[in-house]
Amino acid sequence: MNEAGDRSAAGPRCIALVGPYQSGKTTLLEALLYRTGAIARQGTAAQKSMVGDASAEAGSHGMSVEMNVGTTEFLGERYSFLDCPGSIEFAQEQEAALAACDAAVVVCEPDEKKVPALQLILKQLDALGVPRFLFINKVDRAEGRIRDVLEVLQPASARPLVLRQIPIWQNGIVTGFVDLALERAFLYREHAQSEVIELPGDLGQRKLEARFHMLEQLADYDDDLMEQLLEEVEPPRDRVFEDLRRELREGLITPVLLGSAEKGNGIFRLLKALRHEAPGIAATAQRLGVASKGETVAQVMKTLHTAHGGKLSVSRILAGSLSDGDMVVGKAGRSERIAGLMVLNGQEMRKVGTAGAGDTVALGRLDSVGTGETLATGKVAPAQLGRVTRAAPVYGLAVSVSDRKDEVKLTAAITKLTEEDPSLALDHNAITHEMVLWGQGEMHLRVALERLAGKYGVAAQAQPRRIAYRETIRKAASVRGRHKKQSGGHGQFGDVVLDIKPLPRGEGFSFTDTITGGVVPKQYIPAVEAGVKDYLVRGPLGFPVVDIAVNLADGSYHTVDSSEMAFKTAARIGMTEGMAQCQPILLEPIVEVEVHVPSETTARVNQIVSGRRGQILGFDARAGWPGWDSVKAHMPEAELQTLIIELRSATAGVGTFGFRQDHMAELTGKAAEQARASVRAEAA
Repeated sequence: MNEAGDRSAAGPRCIALVGPYQSGKTTLLEALLYRTGAIARQGTAAQKSMVGDASAEAGSHGMSVEMNVGTTEFLGERYSFLDCPGSIEFAQEQEAALAACDAAVVVCEPDEKKVPALQLILKQLDALGVPRFLFINKVDRAEGRIRDVLEVLQPASARPLVLRQIPIWQNGIVTGFVDLALERAFLYREHAQSEVIELPGDLGQRKLEARFHMLEQLADYDDDLMEQLLEEVEPPRDRVFEDLRRELREGLITPVLLGSAEKGNGIFRLLKALRHEAPGIAATAQRLGVASKGETVAQVMKTLHTAHGGKLSVSRILAGSLSDGDMVVGKAGRSERIAGLMVLNGQEMRKVGTAGAGDTVALGRLDSVGTGETLATGKVAPAQLGRVTRAAPVYGLAVSVSDRKDEVKLTAAITKLTEEDPSLALDHNAITHEMVLWGQGEMHLRVALERLAGKYGVAAQAQPRRIAYRETIRKAASVRGRHKKQSGGHGQFGDVVLDIKPLPRGEGFSFTDTITGGVVPKQYIPAVEAGVKDYLVRGPLGFPVVDIAVNLADGSYHTVDSSEMAFKTAARIGMTEGMAQCQPILLEPIVEVEVHVPSETTARVNQIVSGRRGQILGFDARAGWPGWDSVKAHMPEAELQTLIIELRSATAGVGTFGFRQDHMAELTGKAAEQARASVRAEAA
């Protein structure tokens, strides 16, 4: 297929802008929209005037907190750019979006400190098979050779980084570049297309060396090109571009471009590279395994709840077309009618009647459809093309409202939040009786609480969640519990002898009886067990009691005054007196935690874990992650509360962990007294 035919088959493209925090993705989106005429002027982060950060939360924190869509045209072709947050706390935003994209532009700075964050993103792109360019932003602030920068960045990428451009330096500042494929030199013009200039004389040799190195990298996947290089035959320019296009699409290389999004430098060449080299919708549909059955197929990349439009499902149409009013089926197999199609540009929406393969549009009011689902126009639930993996929670806060009547409103609002952001989760803890909102870090939950207030009008209070402490006993005791009350007419009488003893850790609770001779009638024995269980909800230290066995050994009854309530009360009295003799002790939950961090921070992370009363079980290289380690440890759950904050601080924002409940362990000393003091304060 010739180049023109290849482009015409591409259809509207969808390109993700991804990269580490503060690398300039939103500024790049702004520059792309301005250069293509979609916006009249290029906004800035300082003025809080950019399309990609229009939400109140993004503006107040000066960072992207959700994926934003920018739609434009370039040389007669439509593009949707997805500006994805760079912070690891909001990484879930790009999870569902990336799979349906044609390609990604990975935005990074010439800064080796960003390599671990870059590696997280490149690993995700590798797993999804998404072709990507690397755009080295802020090149006007670069210090030293770009070749040295690539050597630092290369370990983050499993694919060779192929430098497409070399900078032109003047007085220590990058003022332009040489395109190694075009073999032309360009001078940067601020917020305008670069000017073609004669190649500076002192760059001739450097250009030849850099171009030859680029061709060598391409020749690793092209035997004919390798033969031409060995024979010192200059390959045709069209052949070079064809290799760049093919090897990008097959995921063999990562082309590297230079620029400054803030000044609008390098934007036109990036757009040209996307136009000529990025795959189109047909290739993306094939990569995702879309079967050609004549029906329309779309992938939901994000869910939005808007004040006036209701629920919107931002979707990429992979095959066929959709019109307002069409019926679609999602994973649940439920047919729903589309109530409007919208093209997005940040928070602005424009209604359209139809959309075809390649278009990225928001579909209105599909109530049963969630982020990451595949939709189709057939009669049955379509095969799901991708699976959104919900990020494991690492930080939780107890949330509440001052008026209990607003609890239903709070739950409904959080349900909408979790639809928009699947990395949020609400847990109703049956032990501590709290609603716990879980997320990916302190900023993540702060933004969620701000949205609750600003978007849904729910002013929720947040505080550290309670830890589910327990208590148990060290020794056995045998006690009598006797309840006798006479108040005219029928009285109350219950008499029990209880044998109380500890059980091995983790055994829970056991109740038995060894009653003989009917000293306690059978109909009252369940009431005795109920009385014991009632007491165990809150033991002498103020916490639920576990790992305990109680046996009803003896007792007595009155033919008139005995009742189930009397025996239940007698059992509680017996437990109250008996537990004091059994040396109660406090237990705290211990979790098994696995921490993933860059290797150079492992020693520091081991110190952090040990300083939080953690017992390190061992550490090893993280499988499939060069330059990363995994540390396993047992740690008190109470110490897990703010671990992620300290961990991120020690690892330039990229460290994370997973955990699971493991066992209960005895808690003594100051930590035990603090736990008891907190429960006494709550009861006061």
